[in-house]
Amino acid sequence: MATQTKPILHGYFRSSCSWRVRIAFALKGVEYDQLPVNLIKDGGQQLTEEYKALNPMQQVPAVEIDGTTLSQSLAVIQYIDETRPGPRLLPADPKARAQVRMISDLIASGIQPLQNLYVIQKIGAEKMQWSQHFIDRGFQALEPILKQTAGKCCVGDEISMADICLVPQVYNAERFKVDVGKYPTIKRLNEALLEIEAFQVSHPSRQPDTPDDLRA
Repeated sequence: MATQTKPILHGYFRSSCSWRVRIAFALKGVEYDQLPVNLIKDGGQQLTEEYKALNPMQQVPAVEIDGTTLSQSLAVIQYIDETRPGPRLLPADPKARAQVRMISDLIASGIQPLQNLYVIQKIGAEKMQWSQHFIDRGFQALEPILKQTAGKCCVGDEISMADICLVPQVYNAERFKVDVGKYPTIKRLNEALLEIEAFQVSHPSRQPDTPDDLRA
């Protein structure tokens, strides 16, 4: 699909949901602009009325693309896949495609929301233990699934939306001091994927709003 203007990603450097979208754009070779939304500064720029008009859930990302605004990273990724040329992010085979969606939903619905910024701010002093518990709980389910589905990537040997979800979640796990070594398949896949350029250029350490002390 030809477009007249570049997509605009409203995101945050360390947001795993924003990172998923950055990976998808990179894999597809899509140029886009970024308008950072600082989730910490001024009490959270996502809570402004201006941003609420863009995304009523007041979360990142929000993506302005093809004359519409989309939120929810998996919806954005699937739209990019369906409208842009380049490598498929969901397999053609129905069974493999269902496996990709299953793994993506397990991460995006079953793990990540329980340790996003809004939730852990509510938890307070116990946020580290809370986050570790729910990441471990999710990884204990994810590891045996990936043992069945993975080749070089989460499902077979081709990069998919599942891989796009996995890498940011492992980054979060490491931030919260989860021992990823307990999950050898997850660890192997993450290490291999981080060698790929699309995962490197989209990394939180290399974004326009990355603080200097976290920049690679």
